[in-house]
Amino acid sequence: MTTLMASARTWGEMIKFSHSLFALPYALLAAFIAAGGVPAAGQLALVVACMVGARSAAMTFNRLVDAELDARNPRTARRPLPAGQITRTAAWGFFAGSSVLFFACCALFAVAYANPWPLWLSPFVLALLCGYSYTKRFTRAAHFVLGVAIGLSPLAAWIAISPDTLGWTALWLSAAVTFWIAGFDLIYACQDVEFDRRQGLFSVPAKLGVPAALWLARGCHVLTVAGLLAAGRSAGLGGLYFAGAGCVALLLLVENALVSPRDLSRVNLAFFTVNGVVGVLLGTLGILDICLP
Repeated sequence: MTTLMASARTWGEMIKFSHSLFALPYALLAAFIAAGGVPAAGQLALVVACMVGARSAAMTFNRLVDAELDARNPRTARRPLPAGQITRTAAWGFFAGSSVLFFACCALFAVAYANPWPLWLSPFVLALLCGYSYTKRFTRAAHFVLGVAIGLSPLAAWIAISPDTLGWTALWLSAAVTFWIAGFDLIYACQDVEFDRRQGLFSVPAKLGVPAALWLARGCHVLTVAGLLAAGRSAGLGGLYFAGAGCVALLLLVENALVSPRDLSRVNLAFFTVNGVVGVLLGTLGILDICLP
């Protein structure tokens, strides 16, 4: 039992399973808005399974592509793959299994709910999620590519629940997630400025410096809040949702205040703790706003 738990922790660390809390609440919120209430239990289960499968596949692929870079970077050298805790063969097997889970759940939308769109779009979604892993090798827009890839989650969830009603609300939510992710990825990348420069990797902090990257992150998070407000207005949501959006604005203010060009020691606090609260808080209050009379 102890060995099994240790193995689960190792795999969870490799794919950062806890980070699922970042985007999943937004996908669930989009599903509830699209359904105009509580979606069918089967649909919700498939949305969650698709998110877990796609994210696990993408994160494993990223670790495989970056294994050599991670081994050379003191900050990441102890990750399970470069440290030898997980073999490349096992990682490729996990990637394949996660991809199968994603495609199978997308196919079930067609079989069980007569909605073929998730299946039709699934190869393009997974290609974008995995393709992000190469972008820092040739473009400084990599932070925004990651934002777009994860920002697809509310849009994808809406299409899975009610493709005929797709409109501005889903687009605003996706835009909010896109800039949220891009903003905190800019902050996170500030830890690796010197390493990125030595390795010839493309990142905004490596090119423009940490102060400029942090200001760009702040701008992204202003756009995040604007997107959330626009989504709530477009969907006709009420006080609970907008209270959640206000809390997100305060939390993002805290996140950006935690780091400065002179002190990056609290990046992990900003990245892991604050962002986890942001997603869960907005998703919970938004869903309650929809469901409560």
